[in-house]
Amino acid sequence: MTTMPFTRTLHASILAAMLALGASTAPTVTYAAAPQVKTQAPGFYRAMLGDFEITALNDGTIDAPMDKLLNAPAAKTTATLKRAFLGVPTETSTNAYLVNTGTRLILIDTGAGAFFGPTLGKLAANLKAAGYLPEQVDDIFITHMHPDHVGGLVASGAIVFSNATIHADQRDADYWLSQATLDHAATDARSFVPEFVKDAMTVLKPYIASGKFQPFQGSGALLPGVTAIASHGHTLGHTSYLIESKGQKLIIAGDLIHAGAVQFASPSVTIDFDTDKQAAATSRAAVFGEAASEGALVAAAHLSFPGLGHLRAQGKAWVWVPLNYSTELK
Repeated sequence: MTTMPFTRTLHASILAAMLALGASTAPTVTYAAAPQVKTQAPGFYRAMLGDFEITALNDGTIDAPMDKLLNAPAAKTTATLKRAFLGVPTETSTNAYLVNTGTRLILIDTGAGAFFGPTLGKLAANLKAAGYLPEQVDDIFITHMHPDHVGGLVASGAIVFSNATIHADQRDADYWLSQATLDHAATDARSFVPEFVKDAMTVLKPYIASGKFQPFQGSGALLPGVTAIASHGHTLGHTSYLIESKGQKLIIAGDLIHAGAVQFASPSVTIDFDTDKQAAATSRAAVFGEAASEGALVAAAHLSFPGLGHLRAQGKAWVWVPLNYSTELK
């Protein structure tokens, strides 16, 4: 009858001694010794627009000196970015958008390819991660011919999208694919123009040679469910695209905005890359106004990936409402 209490007492004493000595004598076991991975998941995100499947594709990010690029006092820009928990330079996404209509596979812009260094040029890999191959793309619509939007058309000089027809506004083609532009570039105050012209020529040349380039003129229907919206200013032929299915609308706005933390609240702020700054601001107001009034979904190339959301007017400014995350596509 006395054995059980004695045994319990002995066990308790041993346990107390072990606990007292544990810090110095017990072996340390850890399960967090694996090296940090420090890579993101594949950069794609899907949403449905009526019967169309929309896939946002991340080409990567690049550090942009927004305090120098935006046409606003540098100190004010830096302070505004700081309030949004962003620094200078500002890590900035480059996005493209894939539209599967059920009968056609349409890509809006192609990323930077090899033109902006190793942090960009990831579109082809993310396209494959999203379940598609470059040769499945039927049509590519270019918002404008800056290299971070057309660079992904080629890899090592070879065509990437072997079955695709390339479409862009004729005015953009006339400027960025023109030897005359290159000849007169020395008189252009924008120092990036010669390089950008050479880049555009390099990536478009093989498609033009194979009869795979079809420019269009201004606004108008291009394919069922795809309409061009002339939004000139950032470049002479900058184009936004309206995607429609079953009454739902998506406006792919290209480079109408570069720094959301600054330009939504101050829409008059432009960027050095704008060819015509006043026209760029006017186009932004017109397209964003239409999107807000109609409740259309908006996609933009340089908003934080996936760059999808809605706009709410707030006086002469805008409030950006990112698209709510969904695991089910309906």
